Amino acid sequence: MRKSLLTLGLLAATAAPVMAADYSDDIHKNDYKWMQFNLMGAFNELPGFPEGSNHDYLEMEFGGRSGIFDLYGYVDVFNLASDPGSDKAGAEKIFMKFAPRMSLDAVTGKDLSFGPVQELYLATLMEWGGNSAVNTQKIGLGSDVNVPWLGKIGLNLYSTYDSNKKDWNGFQISTNWFKPVYFFENGSFISYQGYIDYQFGMKEELGATASSGGAMFNGIYWHSDRFAVGYGLKAYKDIYGIKEVSGVDSTGFGHYVAVTYKF
Repeated sequence: MRKSLLTLGLLAATAAPVMAADYSDDIHKNDYKWMQFNLMGAFNELPGFPEGSNHDYLEMEFGGRSGIFDLYGYVDVFNLASDPGSDKAGAEKIFMKFAPRMSLDAVTGKDLSFGPVQELYLATLMEWGGNSAVNTQKIGLGSDVNVPWLGKIGLNLYSTYDSNKKDWNGFQISTNWFKPVYFFENGSFISYQGYIDYQFGMKEELGATASSGGAMFNGIYWHSDRFAVGYGLKAYKDIYGIKEVSGVDSTGFGHYVAVTYKF
């Protein structure tokens, strides 16, 4: 079963009191799935050596729920025309992120909600680059939390394992949101959507030049049931633990534009 982004947006924006996840009768009653393709343009993406990167890419983005499992992920393909003049030429061609979470409420059969926390998860996050420059796995505690105005957000705390270095390297806290803010008569709407990824406790001996760093993405998108068009402003601070120094641009702002088709 596929729920439209309109339905998901309305669910995410609900500001009602927290309701515990209910698995008492049918563990699959809230299942759904979605997939979309995003044609993206990135401008001043960081980190940059010496400056930010400007490039195109195609993103297949997907997610859903199946019983005890919640999933979000995407696959990016860079430099679609293989332009030798692109600043992505010779770099990673593909980047993949998969973020499956397993509901602890569903596994234990207990209501683990408290305060604004609606559901708890065993959360994982896997990131791979096409040339293995990026190869990390993260594991930790995840949650769905209801907050004022935004409604339901995801909030996860991970410990990071670097497969290239064969060692644990710090922690990451991540959150994401999707908030419809204005509806048109035809059912389409404008949303404020985004995420924060912040890493801390990273080790110098494993390559970090800053012990902490992260990014916040703030997107304004128009959505219909089949299409979306949007702009995102991404703020960086010592991204990926790379310190801002001469010849390395790792702190600042990047800009993203997207055209989306939803399946």
